[in-house]
Formats: sequence, C-alpha cells, structure tokens
Amino acid sequence: MIQRVAKNKLIQLANTFKCVAVTGARQSGKTTLVKEVFSDKPYISLENIDTREFANQDPRGFLASFPDGAILDEIQRTPHLFSYLQEILDKSKVKGLFILTGSNNFLLQENITQSLAGRVAILNLLPFSIEELEQNNLLPISTEELLLKGFYPPIYDQQIPPVDWCPNYIRTYIERDVRQIKNVTDLIVFERFIRLLAGRTSQEFNASSLSIEVGVDVKTIQSWIGILESSFIIYLLKPHFKNFNKTIVKRPKIYFYDTSLVCYLLGIRSIQHLETHPNKGAIFETFVVTEFVKQRTNLGLPINLFYWRDKTGHEIDLIIDEENELIPIEIKSGQTINSDFFKNIDYYSRLSNSSKSYLIYNGDQSQSRSNGTTVLNWKLIGKI
Repeated sequence: MIQRVAKNKLIQLANTFKCVAVTGARQSGKTTLVKEVFSDKPYISLENIDTREFANQDPRGFLASFPDGAILDEIQRTPHLFSYLQEILDKSKVKGLFILTGSNNFLLQENITQSLAGRVAILNLLPFSIEELEQNNLLPISTEELLLKGFYPPIYDQQIPPVDWCPNYIRTYIERDVRQIKNVTDLIVFERFIRLLAGRTSQEFNASSLSIEVGVDVKTIQSWIGILESSFIIYLLKPHFKNFNKTIVKRPKIYFYDTSLVCYLLGIRSIQHLETHPNKGAIFETFVVTEFVKQRTNLGLPINLFYWRDKTGHEIDLIIDEENELIPIEIKSGQTINSDFFKNIDYYSRLSNSSKSYLIYNGDQSQSRSNGTTVLNWKLIGKI
C-alpha cells in the first residue's frame, strides 16, 4: 500500500462533516484510499448491476441497509439516490457517516451541487506526487523516465508500461465519461481535440485558434475544456490580476495533470525521443506546475497559483500568492544554469518588490543567489 499524503486531510474531513466525497481523475486511487481509511465501513460499488437495480428501485430500503454508513463507490450511476441521502444526513448527527466516490466527476459534482451542497466536504485526489513516489522508493532515476511514466498509480503498483496503459486510459475516458455528457456527440473529433490540446500544454488557451483547427465553434471548444477540467485531465492556470501598470495577458494557460498522457498524445514513446522533442520544455513545465497543484490539493489548501505575462514578452511561469507576498518561480528544463534564466525573475521582482524567488530546473546544484533567488532541482520542490 502506497501511503497517500491526502490521507490525513481525508480523516480530518470525516471527523468534521457527515459526508465526504472523494473526487479526482479516473484511476487516481480514490477507491483504494477510502477502503483503507474506512476499513470498518461496508464498501458498495454501484457499478454492480444488481446493487444498482436495488438502489434505483428501492432507494430508502437500500440506504436503510447501512445504518452505520458506508462507502458508496460510483454513486453518480444512481443520481436520484442523492435526494434520499440528503434526508438521512439532515437527520443524523454522526460525522463521516457516508463516503462517496465516483469516476465521472462531471456528473458527481453536478449531483452534489443539486442535492448535497453544504452537507458534504469534497477532497480531490490527484495521481501520485514526487513525495509519495520518493517515500516508497518508486521515483524513476532520470527526469525523462519520470515524464514518460507519469504519476498514475496502476503504472507503478500493477507494473503496466505507459505505452500500454495510456491509450487504454484515453479510450476508457472518452467512451465511458465523455459519452455520458450530452453535448459531446462526435467522439472522434473530441479525441482529435485532446491531441491538439496536448501540443499546447503550458501555453495560453486560445479558443478561437483551437476552433479553427478542430472544426467546431468556440462555444463547443469552451464546453469541452470545461469537461476536461472537471475530469482532472487538464488544469487551467489563471493569470495574476496585479498588472503593476502594465498591459497583461488575461487568458489562462493549459496544463495536463499528467505528463505520461501528454507524451502518449504527442506520439513520444521513448526517452531518446523525449530528449530531442521540441515540446520537452513544455512537458517539464507541466510536470512542475502540477506538482505544486498536488501539494496544495493533498493538504486541502486553496490553490493560490498563477502566472504572469505582459505584452512586451516578460513572463513568470508560476507565482505563489501568499497573503502579503508574491513569490515568482521560473521553470527551466535545462541542466546547466544560464544567466538568461534570471532575467524575468529580476524584472518581476523589481515590479512587485518580491524579496524571494525560485528557479526550478533539471540540474543537480542548489544555489542561493545574491538577487534573492534560490536555485533548486525539481526533487526539492517540497522545500518551497
């Protein structure tokens, strides 16, 4: 059992709320985590046809079968169950009574919003983090191998090669999750859209450009982006709102939550191919940004992450917006420190009066520069 950092937050939420919903990407380990933490509760999968039929035909009788609560997996398969669950939660005073999970987050979140708003705590579980892999001696030796393998649990605990796992994951996601959402009718076009999006990871989201390439209207592109975001396939990093009297870019940047999917969608199958691929820097940046997202998500903290770019080309890859301080972070895939790496940090630090900044790169040296910038290898992200 690979211990998850989010376990402590899950226990705390269950001791505070009557119901907790664990959402996240398909195959991110949600069921494994809740079965371990709540081993005393009966586990019910609503994927089972007989169980689902019982829940659909007699929802009161079904829920009455679990007076001490239960883990209800794939609960989005029985949407009308949420109303009956609301009634039970309103009458009960027991904390952590029901634990809900589901793979189709779009439908799960929709039902929670409609019936259980204010009654349920939500914990997002993302694929493995650096910390989790390192603690279990699973961290690949090279950066390129890590980017190719990604962070999804089955690749590590079931020893499934990414080249076999990724195409099946995409196929399952499209056929099972996307097919259930009414406004996606042409799945072949949707898959082409995902592939085009992979080539834009770490770039600004431009709906008009994608609309022309995919061959659908802008509203459809925006709708599909929402589906991918709610499914934890992509993350949209918003631009920072402080412009310091500069004209700034206001579009979000696209990041995939997992680099193995990006490599697969771009046709990258080997370390040698990745090393020379023009998107290697973008894939490395994707990995670092989503690692910061995982840190905050695992602790149940707000994601106070942004990027900044002005119209003259100055850009900061990542900004941590603390209460009284803006911390700029530059991300470079190179192994050798170059003076050009610090130009944008120095420029932004003068504008924002930031007292500290970071450079995350692929080399081994750690340095504390006189300009207040700390240089770190990506394995040390946890120190920030």
